[in-house]
Amino acid sequence: MLKGKVAVVTGSTSGIGLGIARALAAGGADLVINGFGEAAAIEKLRQEISAAYGIRVAFSAADLTKPTDATGLIEHATRELGRVDVLVNNAGIQHVAPVHEFPVERWDAVIAINLTAVFLTTRAVLPQMLARDWGRIINIASVHGLVASVDKSAYVASKHGVVGFTKGVALETATTGITCNAICPGWVLTPLVQKQIDALAARENLDPEEARVKLLGEKQPSLDFATPEQLGALATFLCSDAAAQLNGAALPVDGGWLAR
Repeated sequence: MLKGKVAVVTGSTSGIGLGIARALAAGGADLVINGFGEAAAIEKLRQEISAAYGIRVAFSAADLTKPTDATGLIEHATRELGRVDVLVNNAGIQHVAPVHEFPVERWDAVIAINLTAVFLTTRAVLPQMLARDWGRIINIASVHGLVASVDKSAYVASKHGVVGFTKGVALETATTGITCNAICPGWVLTPLVQKQIDALAARENLDPEEARVKLLGEKQPSLDFATPEQLGALATFLCSDAAAQLNGAALPVDGGWLAR
């Protein structure tokens, strides 16, 4: 379905981003992956994805806290692979603290990566998508783009911003072949979330399964995690002709979190 297309996935050297990158690769898209990590490990990953799916894979170490890097990511992808047809804005960070104790520098960093970088990469890629009258912009927001939790003010603000930005882009491109949608995951089992489970188990003297259920039970009625593979499948669907009239949506993948 995506053969001949080029996809850029930010924050894709691990976790959700890597799951989405693999799914798009399986659909035939050439890829630009982006993120932090040890150079040899990233090169091994790049080669492995390329060989597994028979596609071209490039890597960009763009630091999305820097506006020139965010814009440069699109320029790099276009230079390396000729075009960008699919942009997945996945990179994100979190910091937890009450508002009155929230460090200003952490607020700035969360907003820079989670929201401003989404604007900058979208702004950079839209001219070529408009010229071809086709494009898919997929923003990985969060269930926290639709509801809030305590001590996560910057993250909640940034993800609400992503959902609003998604709607704005969708309206501006509504009469074109471009769509812009947001995926809003609840709990997803990634290495970072596993660390939270381990910390909860240690703090409250729980076994790993008890800690897992306790973490999920606070928010996610299914008592099960979404997976990067499921999010990748949804992203691939959003690139399909079947999703051509799905535009400006914020799609929860949250095990019933928002149904409470």
